[in-house]
Amino acid sequence: MPKQKSATPKPQDPSLQLELRPGQSIELLKELHILTREGRINQDSRRKLKQVHHLYQFIEKILKELPVSDAGPTLADHGAGKSYLGFVIYDLFFKASGQGCIHGIETRSELVASSTVLAQRLGFDRMQFLNTSAAESAHSKALPAQIDVVTALHACDTATDDAIAFGLQKQAKYMVLVPCCQAELARVLTKNKALNLQRTPLAELWRHPLHTREVGSQLTNVLRCLYLEAHGYQVTVTELVGWEHSMKNELILAKFTGQRKHSSAERLNALLQEFGLQDMTQRWAV
Repeated sequence: MPKQKSATPKPQDPSLQLELRPGQSIELLKELHILTREGRINQDSRRKLKQVHHLYQFIEKILKELPVSDAGPTLADHGAGKSYLGFVIYDLFFKASGQGCIHGIETRSELVASSTVLAQRLGFDRMQFLNTSAAESAHSKALPAQIDVVTALHACDTATDDAIAFGLQKQAKYMVLVPCCQAELARVLTKNKALNLQRTPLAELWRHPLHTREVGSQLTNVLRCLYLEAHGYQVTVTELVGWEHSMKNELILAKFTGQRKHSSAERLNALLQEFGLQDMTQRWAV
């Protein structure tokens, strides 16, 4: 008997493949090149989408907890890149609500231009993209005086701190931060390493360069949490996704309560002294 030709396998339904949320736009994911035109996805894009979906779960809860206003919620996304996070938040929340605005802040002009074009094509008319840095954005007249939610997904080095400063100036009710590639504090640890090795055995924690980087990263996030608490935020630290998806996996959630913790300010200054980081006292002044 002649062999029967096997049928060409059809692409799996993306909604089953990716565990998409109800009403989520397949076309948007194709426009963002997370899905191919045939509805397929590679492992790198799968990891990226998983991170965005997990982060959205936290942000959705926050957006629902905001007080109702005529204008709707405002969200500033720092280090937006290709604005995967902003587009998904708009698609799943802002589009249906018919209110509010998302401001994507990005230094690369070509990404700002492409995101602007895509938002116009999709009819996401309450998305705005600014070609500026996180530090400069706090003084931009293109942004409202007050922002409800500040996000920063993998904003590198001091860009996370700039996003925090932006949130403080804009009286943000919530900040959602996933820091990345902290190097500033590690440079200061390296600069004063010889002196600190003579001063305290604690300096053994960062004697080797690899440990300097790791301790610097961990300590930076600890200082950020204390800094936020000292400014009246309730802080929660957790994992974003499993470590197999991203090594930059620490999620800092900050909710403004107005209750400044003086003990956090004291501990922050004590840590700066203990680790020989007097050069950064002004940097973390409360």
